[in-house]
Amino acid sequence: MKTRIIAAAVLIPVLLVVVLIAPTICTAVLLGLVCAIGAYELLAGTGLVKHMRLIAYTAVAAFCVPIWCYCGNDPLWAKIGIFVFVSVLFGEILISHGKLRFDRIAVCLVGGLLIPYLLSSLLRLLCGDNGRQVILLPFVMAYAADSGAYFVGCAWGKHKLAPNISPKKSVEGLVGGIAAAVLGMLIYCFIIDLAFEFRINYAFAVTYGIIGAFAGTFGDLSFSAIKRQTGIKDYGNLIPGHGGILDRFDSVIIVAPLVEILLALLPVLE
Repeated sequence: MKTRIIAAAVLIPVLLVVVLIAPTICTAVLLGLVCAIGAYELLAGTGLVKHMRLIAYTAVAAFCVPIWCYCGNDPLWAKIGIFVFVSVLFGEILISHGKLRFDRIAVCLVGGLLIPYLLSSLLRLLCGDNGRQVILLPFVMAYAADSGAYFVGCAWGKHKLAPNISPKKSVEGLVGGIAAAVLGMLIYCFIIDLAFEFRINYAFAVTYGIIGAFAGTFGDLSFSAIKRQTGIKDYGNLIPGHGGILDRFDSVIIVAPLVEILLALLPVLE
């Protein structure tokens, strides 16, 4: 618990500097590294893929996705990148004379393209309108819900939410997470209102908190299911007390693209 709090106390200021102060290209490069490490954790950390060349191809592809987003989301470059990546992966099947199983290739596509694209929503938010203000929304929603669920679950959790996937999660914790996410959104929007004089729709802020808490829990449970299936406790040990990149970003992977959608449909600030 102490290690977890100390790590968070160190990482939160770093996160704020990266997304609020540093040039956008620095954020893109750092996010690319996060995606590459996440790809390695998904493939090698779980033992799903032990083929070193496949792991290397996937990590490179994962790094390139945020860079592509930073450079303007050009569809042509996306087509070229996907074509090269898929060709290399299927080329490995041919080199192995068909012994390399297709499910290994599918995991590479998820780790090299799908997860990085979802996580790159953070960069697309940063590069969009009011980027410095909205970039923190996914973190507020996901981590407020996670913290609320953790503390409420520890204190009052009695009814298991998904015992076969994550035995420590409880229905009471989920309710606490929703309340914390709503409160976090209201506080953050109030600060934005005071600091930048935006027009804030507080009803939408409440909606963001509720939906975000459910989405964060969904992401957390989804990646926990993978850990259960592969027999690992954490995806890695890069972050003391928290595990690996995927352990810390599992909820953000789902919440970040959700924020993109919500801002288009229900703009919380104008």
